[in-house]
Amino acid sequence: MIIQGADRLSSVEEYYFSKKLKEIRNLNLEGRDIINLGIGSPDMPPSDEVIETLSSEAQQETNHGYQSYVGIPELRKAISGYLSSQYQIDYSAENEILPLIGSKEGIMHISMAFLNEGDKVLVPNPGYPTYSSVSKLVGAEIVTYELSETNSWKLNFDSLEQLPLSEVKLMWVNYPNMPTGQKGDMQDFARLIELAKKHKFLIINDNPYGQLYEGEQLSILQAQGAKEVCLELNSLSKSHNMAGWRVGWIVGDSSYISTILKVKSNMDSGMFKPLQLAAVKALNSDHKWFESLKNSYQERRTLAFQIMDILNCTYEKYQGGMFVWAKIPDAIESVESWIDQIILEAEVFITPGFIFGSKGERYIRISLCSNLDILGEALERINQWKK
Repeated sequence: MIIQGADRLSSVEEYYFSKKLKEIRNLNLEGRDIINLGIGSPDMPPSDEVIETLSSEAQQETNHGYQSYVGIPELRKAISGYLSSQYQIDYSAENEILPLIGSKEGIMHISMAFLNEGDKVLVPNPGYPTYSSVSKLVGAEIVTYELSETNSWKLNFDSLEQLPLSEVKLMWVNYPNMPTGQKGDMQDFARLIELAKKHKFLIINDNPYGQLYEGEQLSILQAQGAKEVCLELNSLSKSHNMAGWRVGWIVGDSSYISTILKVKSNMDSGMFKPLQLAAVKALNSDHKWFESLKNSYQERRTLAFQIMDILNCTYEKYQGGMFVWAKIPDAIESVESWIDQIILEAEVFITPGFIFGSKGERYIRISLCSNLDILGEALERINQWKK
């Protein structure tokens, strides 16, 4: 390069999965056949009606121009209806819902909209690495709050209240949780909202896994007083098998949404209209479609548990979402070396938990985004390797 990268890049590294998948691609080019159980990219398609809507709308001559930064009214109304039916919460389609080109971009938009250089941000450990990397890119100071297996990966308020909360501006929360599979807790949400009001910081709950759980669906926005101090991110990536479609949204009070829009409107030129219309169809999917999806993941989870058993890992039986999280045996000294050994000798890639933070150091994660045949083959390979 004839010029150097920006100074802000010195604080972040290439995403672990980006580097690891390059290694796996190179191994496969050499004739290997590595099974990837690492990435949470759904392998199943959305419903036929969603695909048909995209196809038919893409054939309309008038649907190919730039679109509004705030999305078409039909999409915002569909999101509002989805929130009402799934969580029994009422947010205005007019000014309290902002569609996104995937919720990952929302993490950047929110950070750019509210964080100044040096502002403190609460980030979970373990947690989604993008919370930290984006905070670093905007020059914020990261304050981690720890989640632990001994507390079922829930918020630990005793330790949380020891942190400099009065100096914090923004807090990232992720329930249902990735990578641990823990569901949210309404009592914890209510208590957290009281803390946010007391110390004047903004909570953002990242909630893309809610449909992949059995039982009641939870949103932090259901808690009393949430609108004053909370935003929630969601998307169709996991819940509707539409990861590559890049359709998400932010929900919150209109004052927060209008502030975020100042950033978003300078970053993109709207979402392809047929995608938005297909998203409307997806948001109106019936209960049977979701039940079928959850059943598929449950069948896959059973095989993933068997893989964990062969590896002598320990885990909680009740896990939601599209992953299985487990603790590795004490005898394993280096998780990274162990993962590389499994790749090279068993030809299976499993995600090491350390990429989610120091509290994930002794854990691994298996993605359920492979069909039963592939998971079965991975099980057989690891079984043979262990023998």
